[in-house]
Amino acid sequence: MSASTTPGPAAGAALGLGGRTAFGGRTALDGRTALVTGAAGGIGRACTLRLAAAGATVLAVDQDEKGLAELAALAARTEVAPGLPGRVEARALDLTDLDAAERAAEGVDILVNNAGLQLVRPIEDFPPEVFSRVLTVMLEAPFRLLRGALPHMYAQGWGRIVNISSVHGLRASAYKSAYVAAKHGLEGLSKVAALEGAPHGVTSNCVNPGYVRTPLVERQIADQAAAHGIPPERVISEIMLADTAVKRLIEPEEVAEAVAYLCGPHTSFITGASLAMDGGWTAH
Repeated sequence: MSASTTPGPAAGAALGLGGRTAFGGRTALDGRTALVTGAAGGIGRACTLRLAAAGATVLAVDQDEKGLAELAALAARTEVAPGLPGRVEARALDLTDLDAAERAAEGVDILVNNAGLQLVRPIEDFPPEVFSRVLTVMLEAPFRLLRGALPHMYAQGWGRIVNISSVHGLRASAYKSAYVAAKHGLEGLSKVAALEGAPHGVTSNCVNPGYVRTPLVERQIADQAAAHGIPPERVISEIMLADTAVKRLIEPEEVAEAVAYLCGPHTSFITGASLAMDGGWTAH
């Protein structure tokens, strides 16, 4: 196709544009409903505000009710989100209640699996109950959320699943057995969802950030300092960013932009992929 050729309505429909504006337009996700887990802070909060800015109604899910209230207040502040095209609905939910998680996802068009937790310990010292909880929240809950969301997505012939994975879904690090196991499992689940969802117009992808400036990472710094017996400032330079070409933490808003892109109208052919945002860490 030459640069001067414009696709007609049939081509636009095949791309899943549905009359929406191109990605980057303020109404690219107008009329869509998204669910974001772990929405009270960090990456989840940034994703919630970004998808609402694209016109979506965002169900912001978290067990942190105080954080959800702060998010709702933030979304309502005109100086932060002037004329926000979409809206944010805060919903308290503990993802270890797997039946409730599945019900919460019913009828959504976009699912962003973001919630996570971390503990840094050697395997022989890792509490089994924490290992189980990490896998429940970060792998089993996404599976149940998919179960809840897919019937509606399939019925309408359109859906977007974005799993916030990690470079630890692609590579391992010592002392993070539960987190690495959960993220590797999430990568596999995402690919299976991509294969099954493709005939129904549903895409499934992972975003794989390195260390993001979030409360979770701040807690990791303290845990790593204790595990390695070094000051916290050396954890960032000598452990976290030792093999990263770009020597800084990622901002949550940068991850949110990648998520919004994968949810947009021009990404119907991107599925089963893992988008590394790691400053070159996995380039080694």
